[in-house]
This record gives sequence, C-alpha cells and structure tokens, in this order.
Amino acid sequence: MDVVQLLQRHAGQWSRATRHPLLLAVRDGGLAPAAFDTWLAQDYRFVDALLGFQARLLGRAPRHAQAVLAGGLVALVEELSWFERLAVERDIDLTATPRPATVGYGQLLNELDKAQFPLALTMLWAIERTYLDAWSFAAPGAAAYRAVVEHWTTPGFAAYVDALAVAATHTQPDQAAVDQNLPRVIDAEIAFWDMAWESP
Repeated sequence: MDVVQLLQRHAGQWSRATRHPLLLAVRDGGLAPAAFDTWLAQDYRFVDALLGFQARLLGRAPRHAQAVLAGGLVALVEELSWFERLAVERDIDLTATPRPATVGYGQLLNELDKAQFPLALTMLWAIERTYLDAWSFAAPGAAAYRAVVEHWTTPGFAAYVDALAVAATHTQPDQAAVDQNLPRVIDAEIAFWDMAWESP
C-alpha cells in the first residue's frame, strides 16, 4: 500500500487540517502576533515530545528505516534550538503550561509508542506531511510571518517527508489500523491549530 494514497480516502478531513483558517490568517496577515506566539510555545512542547517518540521509534526500526529516522532526529534537535532562538526574538515563554490540545497530542504519541512499528511510522509520516502541506498552503506568508513559513517549507523538509513515505510504504502497515488512526492524527492537528485562538 502506497501510504500517500491514504490522503485520498480522508481528503475532506485532510483539507480541514492543511487549509485551516489560522494558516490563511498567516498567509494574509490577519493573525494576531499574540495568537501566533501562543501557538509557537505549544509547538515547541510538541516537538520536544515528538523527539522522544521518534527516538524510541528508531530504537525498534528495521534496517531500511533507520537512516531516515536518525536524520529526522537530528533535525528535531536543531528545530528545538531554532524555537529557542525565536523565543528570545519574540519574547515567548516556552515554559507556558501545556494546553489541552498539546496534552491530547502527546497522549496520542504515547499510544503510538505502543503500536506496531509499521503503524507508528506511518502516523509519523502523516504528522510531518500534514505540517508540510499546511505551511505550503500558508506560503509565502504575510511579511510578519514569512521567515517562519519559509523555515517549514524548505526542499530539505519536503525530501524528508517523501523519504518517510517510502519507508512507511515499505513496512506494509495494516490498512485497517491506518484508517482507524489517521483520522485521530488529523483531528489532533486541527485541534492544535484551533488552540491558538482559545483563551488561556
């Protein structure tokens, strides 16, 4: 099964996650800086959780998937450093209390930790593909957000997402399990975008 074909079976939900109003507001400049900073602080926490999840996934990966996962881990470490520099520039509190959407996404990662490797890898690809498609939709971004949008739409990131798709397809994930869990990942992404506009 080519995992990219999964997107066609969940096209409507995928569109809501990758063409969310927050992304449109980033693109046209309608997003308040405070809302974006709220989202960035929570995304920092999510990336930290994703780093742990992916490190454990690498520990149980078959040989063919090790290189792409290891490369992704290095990128996540660098991503956390980038967030920390951005927080200084924008005066963002990265120790802000996790919001319900952040907690819920972390709980989903914990569940995927216990899943069979093919399913966990496929859901990692779905997470990263959602991110890439979402920020590609927001590109080039309003002037205030353009540098951040460019950071998340580089050719290198796109190549990484493609490599994850190849590795996930090679593992032959169970289609029923994927169809059950992919909507959960997409819903978590939608909730994460929604969270930026919620009151503290």
